[in-house]
Amino acid sequence: MKPTNEAISVSLSTSHSRTVTGVSVILPILNEEAHLEQSVSAILSQDYHGKLEIILALGPSRDRTSEIARQLGEKDSRIILVENPTGRTATGLNLAISQSSFEIIVRVDGHAQIPSNYISMAVSILNETGAVNVGGLMAAEGETNFEKSVAKVMKSPLGVGSSNFHTGGTAGSVDTVYLGCFRRAELLAAGGYDERFTRAQDWELNFRLRSRGGVVYFDPRLYVLYRPRPNLGALSKQYFEYGRWRRAVVRRHQGTVNMRYLAPPFAFIGTLISLFTGFSIAPIFFIPAVIYLSFVVFASLKLGKGLREYFQMPAILLVMQMSWGCGYLTSPKKLAT
Repeated sequence: MKPTNEAISVSLSTSHSRTVTGVSVILPILNEEAHLEQSVSAILSQDYHGKLEIILALGPSRDRTSEIARQLGEKDSRIILVENPTGRTATGLNLAISQSSFEIIVRVDGHAQIPSNYISMAVSILNETGAVNVGGLMAAEGETNFEKSVAKVMKSPLGVGSSNFHTGGTAGSVDTVYLGCFRRAELLAAGGYDERFTRAQDWELNFRLRSRGGVVYFDPRLYVLYRPRPNLGALSKQYFEYGRWRRAVVRRHQGTVNMRYLAPPFAFIGTLISLFTGFSIAPIFFIPAVIYLSFVVFASLKLGKGLREYFQMPAILLVMQMSWGCGYLTSPKKLAT
């Protein structure tokens, strides 16, 4: 069922006022005091020669984010502010799209930084391939020792699977990409972002774009700097939500599940059963749990460098994989209904 979002019900009759070369950069913003100014500065520093506008969809932040956004808007008329009272990412993106003026939409997050050639390269790839959306690497880079360890795990198939936007790979058609550079007309025709999805809205949108015959294209030359969560608690919450909402996508679009998504739930169930039966029946039943923990240790030794990372990475791997698996298994059916 195609979502109906009032925020994107913008008539295409005004398309004559737009130029093909213009780019609208949209950002859903919530509690981004620490990174917003850097993120916007990176966008304003692009080497792109076409017209550019930046639309900030402001959620109800608990810090100085809105104040910083207003100050940025006062300094540069290309920065447009849109209120997003719900604070939900998909709603904010749709509100920003509804205020956009150009035929190409580039999505950026408030805590992300794009290199100076990102937009020019993305638009070039979009035009060369005929794709409806192009994206590249989610280039995780940490500032603290913990964040650096998380970044290494995120970029490895041993950590979060083999998605191209995490681990890299050759350019080509894929299921989904990180953020994205879209053709506005195709984005609107697909119904925009489904506002029922708190997470996984990118994957869900890209599925609908592909279902309409569009190509979603990955190119490793595109990359966006991403800051990992700063501690185990925040990391656990993030991956628990990822698992819950990925299950919601599977329920919404039958046949989209694959072994990459089922591995964490199976590991979670298998480990719990192994530990329970090992303690309650016989020690031999500990074998599956021992095998899984051995994998975690092996992955940590392979990815880590130095004693600090060797000690941090087992906890990071366990938290990411077990939280994702638990979220997937406990995802309520009411999500995205």
